[in-house]
Parts: sequence; C-alpha cells; structure tokens
Amino acid sequence: MTSRYTKRYTSAERCQTAVRNYTWLAQHAAPLLLPALRAVGPTSLVFEFIEGRHAEPADLPRIAAHMGDVHGAVWVDDLHRARLDAPHTPGQGLALADYPTSRRRALAARHSAGFLPRPADLAAAQELLTRTLTGPAAFYKDANPRNFLITAHAIVTIDVDDLTLAPFGYDLAKLIVTLTMTHGPLPTTAVREALDQYNRAASFHHQSLGQTDMERLAACMRLHGILTAPYLGRGGYQQRVPGFGASPSCHTKREGTE
Repeated sequence: MTSRYTKRYTSAERCQTAVRNYTWLAQHAAPLLLPALRAVGPTSLVFEFIEGRHAEPADLPRIAAHMGDVHGAVWVDDLHRARLDAPHTPGQGLALADYPTSRRRALAARHSAGFLPRPADLAAAQELLTRTLTGPAAFYKDANPRNFLITAHAIVTIDVDDLTLAPFGYDLAKLIVTLTMTHGPLPTTAVREALDQYNRAASFHHQSLGQTDMERLAACMRLHGILTAPYLGRGGYQQRVPGFGASPSCHTKREGTE
C-alpha cells in the first residue's frame, strides 16, 4: 500500500481553503511539484507521502531557480491580471488576499508586542511595505525550509494552507531569512547567486519578470525579519536576524500568512 500523510485542520473552512489553494496551484503553477491529494475529509486532507529532507543553505540556488520558474509560469497563466493592492479572485471560491492589508496589521501587532518599539520603527517598516508594493504580482506561500522536500530527483512543495499575492522576490526573501534563522547567516555571494537564478528563471516566461534587484530583495528580507521575529525558538529557528530581537509576548500566532 502506498504510504500516505494525513493533515488535520482546526475547521472545515481552513480545510476547504487548503483544497482550493492546492487546486489553483495544480492548475496554474505547472513547474510546481505537489504531493498527490488522495482524499478530502471534513477537516483533514490525505496526501501522498514523500520521502525527502528539508531545504538547507546549499539548496538555495536550485530552489531560487525553481521559485522563479513557478512565479513566472503563474504570472503568465493567471496573475498577469492581478494587482498587488487588491484581492485576486480567479474563481472556484478562491480569493487570494492582497499584499499590503494583512501585513499592515501584522506590522502593527509587532509594534504592540515590542518588536518595533518606537513609533518611528513602525513607520519605517510600513515604508518598506509601501516601497515593495509595485511591479507584477507573484504569490506568497511561506517558503520556509520545512515547506520544501528535497528528494533524489526533485523539489517537492508542501503546505498550501496560506496563499496571498506578493511582489516578485518576496517569497525568495522569506526563504533566505528563514534559512538564516535556521542555519546562521548566508554569504552575500550566495544571496546574489540565488537572486540571479530567480530572475533568470522568471524572465524566461516574460522579460519584465526578471527585474528584482538587490535593493528590492533586501527590503523584502527586512520585512520578513520583522514579521518572522516572533517565531524565534520554534520550528528550528535558533538564530536571530540581525537588528530584530525576540519578545515572549508574541509567541502565539501560527507562521505562514505573512
């Protein structure tokens, strides 16, 4: 019998959202490899079990190229119609949330929890968000190392619970930040190589898609440093992102939606 993995949800609504996300990705993100969805229950999904390891720093260039390929393919197939500042409703009950709204709320929460202690810190973070609210739309799927399975022949993506719109490079920035929090700082040369691979793969689909520069990537990384700071000490995150402390008052929210 083929091995299976059952993922359980706290509500039927969250379960159905995951199904709609999975269906949309399977339809529009052709380069993306997802575990086969075997069965859908009221509050659980049964997936094909994939034997593999989580992503490590040495995998970054390969995953970056893969992400650029996926984001480019989705833009051509669907997201060329989307705007970062408005929800995207491709149909079948799915609504991809806009980029800024949830993140403005999250930044305000980080301010209240002490991660952005001064009003000026919050204003600077909000300015980062505004600066990245330009360009073609990709999607954010929480690209942390645990959401990739590296097999002998492929990169398999897992956990499709949360999807939002995001600028190109934003999910790559999440991977770089979370690899740093898991394994320690990455060499600047590795980050630049990853960005080059990402842009090259994205531009294969349309020349306008390979335009993410280091300034944009760095802005997205700074945002992720703030938004992911509350998870230090959980999920393998043992290293602080420079410039961001940890406050025990905010260790309550599930990672993924930012």
